Parts: sequence; C-alpha cells; structure tokens
Amino acid sequence: MLAFILGVVIIALGLAVSIGLHEIGHLLPAKLFGVKVTQYMIGFGPTVWSKQAGETEYGVKAIPLGGYISMIGMFPPDRHRPDGGSTDIGPLADTADAPETTSAADAPATARRMPVGASAARNGSTGFFQSLAQDARAASAETIGPGEEERAFYRLPVFKRIVIMLGGPFMNLLLAVLLYGVLLMGFGVAQPSTTIGSVSECVLPATSAQQSCTADDAAAPGAEAGIRPGDRLVSLDGAPVESWAAFTEVVRANAGQPLALVVERDGAEVALTVTPRLTERYVYADDGTVQEDADGQAITEDVGFVGVGPAAETVRQPVTAVLPAVGDNVQAVAGVIINLPQRMVDVAQAAFGSEERDPNGPISVVGVGRVAGEIASIDEIPLANKAASLIGILASLNVALFVFNLIPLLPLDGGHVAGALWEAVRRGFAKLFRRPDPGPVDMAKFMPVTFAVVIVLGAMSALLIYADIVKPVSFF
Repeated sequence: MLAFILGVVIIALGLAVSIGLHEIGHLLPAKLFGVKVTQYMIGFGPTVWSKQAGETEYGVKAIPLGGYISMIGMFPPDRHRPDGGSTDIGPLADTADAPETTSAADAPATARRMPVGASAARNGSTGFFQSLAQDARAASAETIGPGEEERAFYRLPVFKRIVIMLGGPFMNLLLAVLLYGVLLMGFGVAQPSTTIGSVSECVLPATSAQQSCTADDAAAPGAEAGIRPGDRLVSLDGAPVESWAAFTEVVRANAGQPLALVVERDGAEVALTVTPRLTERYVYADDGTVQEDADGQAITEDVGFVGVGPAAETVRQPVTAVLPAVGDNVQAVAGVIINLPQRMVDVAQAAFGSEERDPNGPISVVGVGRVAGEIASIDEIPLANKAASLIGILASLNVALFVFNLIPLLPLDGGHVAGALWEAVRRGFAKLFRRPDPGPVDMAKFMPVTFAVVIVLGAMSALLIYADIVKPVSFF
C-alpha cells in the first residue's frame, strides 16, 4: 500500500511541477513585455498559501487540478459604447487544458469578478450571452489601475501576445523532450532480443478460443527441435541472426522446410533442425496492432510458425531517437483529441455498460494516479523499470498539456493565439486596401464560447473520473 501511495505522490508532484512550469512559460514573457501580472497561482479554489512579491501574488490553491496567471487588460474596450469608456477583462489569463491532466483557465477568478446578474438587469434585452461579454469587459476594466493602460495585455503587438500564449505549451513540450531524453538515453527501451524467452508446447491457430494445450494437440516445432528458454540465436539457414525480426521473417516464409538452426547454450554452440509449421496467425501493422478488414474483423494469414518468443532486453537509444518519439506521442494525442467525441462515447459505454475501456483512450488524473500506483506496487517490476515507467507517464502528460492547449478555442491558449492571428489578418488587409485600422479583435464576444467550453470540459472531467473509478483502464 505504501508503494502504491508513493507512486501516486510522485505523479502528483510531477504534474504540479509541469503545471507550475507551464504557467512560468506564460509569466516570464508577460513580464518581459511589460504586462502587469497580478497573480501566479497553482490550483483553484481557496488559497492555501500565497506571498506578494512586487506587483504579483504567488500562491497555491486547494484544488491542484490546474493553474493560472492573471494579466490586466486581457480584452480591449467596447468601441461602440456611447461614453467611449474602456471595459476590458483582466484575469481570464491562462489556458484550460485536458480535463484529466492540465492547467485550466482562470475561469473561476473571472466568474467571481463578473456581476452577471447586475449586467443582465441593466441589459435585459441583450440576453444572457451578450451580458457575458459586457461583464467580461467591465471586469477587465477594473483590473487596469491609473497609469497602467499601456501595460494591458490587449495593447501588445500581435507577435508578443502569441509568444506569451505559446510560452506555456512550449514549456510542456520542452519538458516532454527532456523527460523522453532521460527515458530513452538513460534507461533505454525494451526490445525483443535474439535470446529465447519462451517455448510453446503446441501450435494453436490465432483465432482459437483454446487457452492451453491438450494431449491431442501437435507439439510446437520449436519444442520438437529442442529449443530451450535462454538459448541465444546464432544462425538460421546458414545466415547469422542479427535481430528477432529477421529470424521471424525467415520462419514465416519457410513453412514445411527444415531449417538449420544454431543456438548458443551455456557458452557452447548447439546445432538443431527446426521445421516451421503452416498455421494461422494475425497480420500486424507497423505500430504493432492487429490489422482489421472493412467489417472490423481481425485479418489473418497462413505462415510458418515455430512457437518460440523472444526475451526482452533494454537498449539505450541515441539522441536522434528523442524527437521522433516525442513526435509519435504528439501524433497519438492529436488523434485522440480529433476523435474525442467518439472516444467519450466509448468511455460512457464502458462506464455504464459491459464494454472494456480502451487503454489508448482518454484517462483522468485519477486514472493516471492509479496506474502510477500500480506500477510502483508491483514487486516483480525492477526498480529501474518502475522509475522509467513513471518518467514515461510524466512525459506523456506534458505532451498532452502541449497538444490540448493548442486547440483554437477559448479559454485555451490556442484560442488566444487564434484571436491574435485573426487580428493580424484584419489589420493586414486594412493596411493593404488603405482602410482605417479596425483595432484589436473583441475577444470578449467569444465569452459564450468560453462558457460552453468550460462546461463541456467539466462534464468530460466528471465522466472520466467516474469511469476511472468504476471501470478503470486495465494495463496489467
């Protein structure tokens, strides 16, 4: 139990550090560009600890599921107000990330500063959603003190706003690269070796429901040939065995053909003869998954089969393997996000039905903590492998933070970036056609979208947490 708790604590601390560094990625360029930052907070809810340093309050809140920084003047003034007054929003400062792992927007702080009821009373005819934008501008205006107008976020040039918003995701990407570097170059990756790890007693077709051998089943060719666990493959059919894949390729292509096999056993070479048997096996894709036909049925083929499996060995990777590994993870996370509606349907069906959870699907912070705890508590896993697994989890979490934050919806970082880019396009066209400067994009108009996104993320978080409690993903 203690090991389980330790695994959970390690991941929780690692996630907190990742979120904290994400916010620093926003904080540093904001201060560099002269924006006034009033708060830097890790977590949400009641403040547990805080300290004022200069003009910024640094602190930790009770619910460690995100973080934010509060910058003044996030939204431009309403240019259509009769009095010409400024009604900007301030502390909708940061990004909402993946509900299970990421730092969220300063939506709670914004909500506390928005007198929605008062605005609705003043502007009853405008409706609830228009009042959201008006209240956002009013809240923003309150954050800008006398003489601070030039330090408002919305007054920055477009490229500086983009740098601030991308600073957080970039920090997570940098962390992911560093963690993958430690994982691949320091610990290595488990790969099939040329040493025999297992020898099957019999040959069963891939589609067979039979789980064990019976007296009526024919013995596997490897067992018949005298191959034993621990034997190291030296040569097959006269050619040196350089890899397990090369060995498998020759076996699959020579069903019914006797092959000369040399193995190293107890320091001596032993000559054997093995005859692969034609049997039904699954067809695998490059990523190791079973290929399926148009009807979703697993594809099989008849190939040569010996009935031996490789022992795994940990091989340290070169530095050139780090970025491709991060890229593969980014692609995998992006695939999950693109198919997120269907993924969430699958999660709901598993949580409230009899289906199993997809181990490659979305998972909440509760599920991540449970997996980390299980890894830490399994005695059969060596300590180095446990450490490598936990580092891999943290690396994947940072990739998720990076990718999810780039979604072009408020209150995510990508939403602010999209708004800044649209502003650049508008002003560019205005300059090109010699039209008046249209001014900054009124991002407050997108507050209804922000409102909807926060509700959807909250609902997904609740569903994932519930599913991870009643129907957790099974990795072991």
